[in-house]
Amino acid sequence: MSLNPPIRDWNGQRVWLIGASSGIGRATASLLHARGARVIVSARQASALDDFVAAHPGSQALALDITDRAALQQATDQLLAAGPLDLVCYLAGHYRPMRAMEIDLDDALRHQQVNLTGVWHLLAALLPALLAQGHGHVSLVSSVAGFRGLPRSLAYGPTKAALINLAESLYLDLQPLGLGVSVITPGFVATPLTAGNDFPMPALLTPEQAAAEIVRGWERGEFMIHFPKRFSRFLLLLRLLPYRAYFALVRRLTGL
Repeated sequence: MSLNPPIRDWNGQRVWLIGASSGIGRATASLLHARGARVIVSARQASALDDFVAAHPGSQALALDITDRAALQQATDQLLAAGPLDLVCYLAGHYRPMRAMEIDLDDALRHQQVNLTGVWHLLAALLPALLAQGHGHVSLVSSVAGFRGLPRSLAYGPTKAALINLAESLYLDLQPLGLGVSVITPGFVATPLTAGNDFPMPALLTPEQAAAEIVRGWERGEFMIHFPKRFSRFLLLLRLLPYRAYFALVRRLTGL
């Protein structure tokens, strides 16, 4: 049984993707455009958004910085003035490996601002309108790094864990009112964010493969869209282990 209303036809659906200048966001926007959705792409890099629109006629670019609360409110108001939004996906993210022995406070707080505070800016601007229109879907991109604490994920992991918890709470509030809520938890995907990793990335996917998984999850009405399954299911199972076993296994697997 689907936890959300399945999206069976994208034709004419008005979809806003925030963080769509590259990687998973751009690939997802491209796929939805091919399916007939009316795609709006946002990110800080206006030139990258303009390139997307040039390659995808009929799409719309709206450059913004999600850490700027006023700018996000203005962008949301502008889009809603042109009509209802059917699905809004927050894909913006910041990632840099970090361990306790090398804390960079400014960068740690940057994770917080981009990965979590920006979501609050979006929800405050968007939810009143979605509640008023009585339909729509909010999707947040978290990560398998949010399932449990992992090495090198000191700043990134907590923000992604918060998004999973936030999506669960949103679902409990919004689903009875007719709104859809989903959380996306990818494994490793070859994007500019992961390009700097100096460790093996098991089950690495392309952005196009990740986009296909995301769209399939929305079409099936899933709440948690996790992939690749051979990797994400293993990490989901690790959530069931007691701490003694979990810590020992992670240290053995990572060598840290």
